[in-house]
Amino acid sequence: MKKLFVIVVLCSLVIGCGPGTNSNTNTPAGPQAGSETPRKQTPFPDFGYMVPNYKGEVFVLSQTYPDTLPKGDLPPFFKTDFKKDWRKYLAEVQQYCFEGNTEVDFKVLRNKMRNWYHMPWQHYGPQAREGFHGLTQEAPVQPYQLAETQSIDSAGAVAVGFYNDVAAYTINEVWKDHYHPDHSHNMSFHNGAVLFKILFVTLPEKIAVQQVPFLTNGIWWDAYVCPNFHNAEDTNQILYRKAIKVVLIQMDIMVRDDRAPNGWVFGNFQYNGKMNKANKWENLIPVGVMWGEDPNDTNNASNPKPTKTIINPKLVETIINPDANELPPTHLGWNSRLNGPVDNPMSSCYSCHSTAQYPAISPMSPLFVPDSAKANPPGSAGWMRWFRNLKCGQPFDDNAHSMDFSLQLAQSIQFFYNWRKEQGGQYSKNYPPAPPVTSQKMMAMPKAAEHHPAALIPDTANGEIDYPIEFPVSK
Repeated sequence: MKKLFVIVVLCSLVIGCGPGTNSNTNTPAGPQAGSETPRKQTPFPDFGYMVPNYKGEVFVLSQTYPDTLPKGDLPPFFKTDFKKDWRKYLAEVQQYCFEGNTEVDFKVLRNKMRNWYHMPWQHYGPQAREGFHGLTQEAPVQPYQLAETQSIDSAGAVAVGFYNDVAAYTINEVWKDHYHPDHSHNMSFHNGAVLFKILFVTLPEKIAVQQVPFLTNGIWWDAYVCPNFHNAEDTNQILYRKAIKVVLIQMDIMVRDDRAPNGWVFGNFQYNGKMNKANKWENLIPVGVMWGEDPNDTNNASNPKPTKTIINPKLVETIINPDANELPPTHLGWNSRLNGPVDNPMSSCYSCHSTAQYPAISPMSPLFVPDSAKANPPGSAGWMRWFRNLKCGQPFDDNAHSMDFSLQLAQSIQFFYNWRKEQGGQYSKNYPPAPPVTSQKMMAMPKAAEHHPAALIPDTANGEIDYPIEFPVSK
């Protein structure tokens, strides 16, 4: 089968990040701050793949992005020193992301405390959102990457990302017109923007805890994805996706914090069910925090099959959790820079996200392109391009425009231009809920099913078609 692209591996020139940034821009306490885009447009599709004829609740894209910059008090972690009190900082960011979300299973439109949003145009292509939780297919998991007993070689990572209202304002700047994205200049998120992602793995339930003991007492979600991730790049996804259970393993956070030297603070959490917290989501244990790449450290070291966590004491812009009783053995990133358990052990949170730009001239790692890997061996000057301390809003390549460390924002534009040729996408309204169950016999979910086809539905509100079915010429 034809392959489209390599699966993503997870992973302004001043701190002000360019004109328009206001260091007093803060996150509001409630969900009413900021106005929504007034113009009626065809909505972005909710997802790309889902069990056909499914009668039940499906994923709904949160897409009423604010078109004015929200005002209000900054969250409490903006008073915490992320270097001196890194653990407190991460705990406060995690709590901020959890509040109002864990009790509604991250169906963020139901959050009664604050608004959260999703990135549009993630419904298209082999990686596309599925319809249970909006999970996208992220990266394969190599044997022994998660634990010394993890021999399975077919698992992969799936994930869903969320953006607070300050971050969503920047999404709206790019996608105010749903069919003409604005990528004419470097984009910059504003101080107070918070982005986070939760990641799951497709390990079979029967062997997950046996091979990866820290996944005991886990959080399992329904997902319509590839059980065998060797097929996750294939363009003919209808042959391979199935309704399965996936288990929580990781959480990533990004905070636009003007106190950081380069404008961003990255954090990472790894699940450890052995902590046995009353709220299982709190079993996500901090891996560490980073605010720079330590570009002077060129030593080539990695730990792809970890039996213990190796901490590099020479790093001054990364802090790793030293508590081996709390944090299970994990591989980290290149020479122990911050990375999560399903991320690339030869990269870092910062290095991958620094490549977020349009067009995507450079890959997220030189290892992803054979010629680039050969020309840029680890530790060389070419390799260290991926380990520079780029600042918020600064593009990775001179002839591209920055999407300010948001890989999903950069991908949304790339996926959009690919989508224009074929269109398609599914809406939650195509999956009406099942009638109330009147007996103890419940409907069984199919083990496998074809991809449910659906075309873009034009907006016909007020008798006018906002965008005709023939796709408009791009600006």
